[in-house]
Amino acid sequence: MIDGHTHLWRVGEHIGPRFMEAARRAWGATEAALDVSPERHTAAMAGMEAAIVLGFHAPHSDVVVPNDYLAAYCRQAPGRWFGFASVNPGEAGARAELERAHQDLQLPGLKLGPTYQNYDPVDPTAYPVYEYAERHGIPILIHQATTFPREAPLKYALPLLLDEVAIRFPELRMVLAHVGHPWEADCAVTLRKHPHLYADISGIHGRPWRFYQALITCVEYGVADRLLFGSDFPFYTPEATAQGLRDVNHILEGTALPRVPATVIDGILERDPLRVLGLRG
Repeated sequence: MIDGHTHLWRVGEHIGPRFMEAARRAWGATEAALDVSPERHTAAMAGMEAAIVLGFHAPHSDVVVPNDYLAAYCRQAPGRWFGFASVNPGEAGARAELERAHQDLQLPGLKLGPTYQNYDPVDPTAYPVYEYAERHGIPILIHQATTFPREAPLKYALPLLLDEVAIRFPELRMVLAHVGHPWEADCAVTLRKHPHLYADISGIHGRPWRFYQALITCVEYGVADRLLFGSDFPFYTPEATAQGLRDVNHILEGTALPRVPATVIDGILERDPLRVLGLRG
């Protein structure tokens, strides 16, 4: 199994006090829970064949994981850790930093989070980053979903915004994190329009009703085959996420509601995000 959504960051070094306080307020997070050293990440992924490891350049939300730090970790396990660099497309020099991360640091993917980074994903200033990523086959994992920091504008988090991006850059592969939670239906209909859009299931199995709705909506819109496995570690482990997926229908006992088919559940667990995103043959 491959975990398509994991974080590597240290509290105090990469996660600042504003983000930490927002996480405490939202769901009682502790520094120990969020702190992910290289050793902790490696141990948590012991049961995984490989993992996508995310950088994050979001000083607006008090989180900065440098691309060089990420690349140094990924070099320890080539072919197992796949690093996704991060730039803010709304900042000057973003395209040049993406080129450096891609060409010099050998990071094969890109992590974006418009709500965390405070940029409008459809603003033309972002287009040079999208264009470079499309031209070089760099997949983007984009946090197009809700979040908890007060300063993060939710207007930039709506999945429907990526419809315009996908129209302008039709060959660009993008993964919408968290199935666009809580706008799962908007995520599903956007995926249906664009064959190079995907979504991961990370970070939402802890809300069983929303998780069920997200999966059954993707089934009904015919895009369940574009759902990818991811845990959002350290928020959840890959083992807990896999078990949550296997148990998704448990809340339906005693109801006539439609079940998420076993073939869909197995497909998510067995699908190779790296192959889907063109990161290996």
